[in-house]
Amino acid sequence: MAKIKLRDMQVNQTGVIISVKGSGELGRRIRDMGLVPGKEITVQGRAPLFDPVSLRIMGFTLTLRNNEADHIQVEVTA
Repeated sequence: MAKIKLRDMQVNQTGVIISVKGSGELGRRIRDMGLVPGKEITVQGRAPLFDPVSLRIMGFTLTLRNNEADHIQVEVTA
């Protein structure tokens, strides 16, 4: 299965978070939102200019800017 950045996932694509590369305040904030290794995520949609991205994780919807999504490595499952 392919390992890609969250930013590169397509709409309706599902994957499992492998790692969060962000450090310091940004890394902590990303993990506090529930984006931790082992969690399954699905890309629900993107804004017209592709930023931000809307995700479905643990039963709720979350939006991230692309510069935040660049720090998250995902293994694509579907």
